[in-house]
Amino acid sequence: MVKLQLSRLLGERKWKQVELVRQTGIRANTISEMYHGITERVSLDHLDRICEALDCPLEELIMRTPNKLPKTGE
Repeated sequence: MVKLQLSRLLGERKWKQVELVRQTGIRANTISEMYHGITERVSLDHLDRICEALDCPLEELIMRTPNKLPKTGE
């Protein structure tokens, strides 16, 4: 399972979502969906903008944990 760590990163920096919207130019609804972990697709450009604004590597923004039930194979 892949999860965005946006809420944790914003919390560590004491940023509100609106600050990230201002810094990146990404729509507030998009940031909110990412923050709450309900987005299913993410733009590479958005990831780049967020990493730039938060001054973090991509590895801090995205985390992958193994799925309980495999989604591939048999």
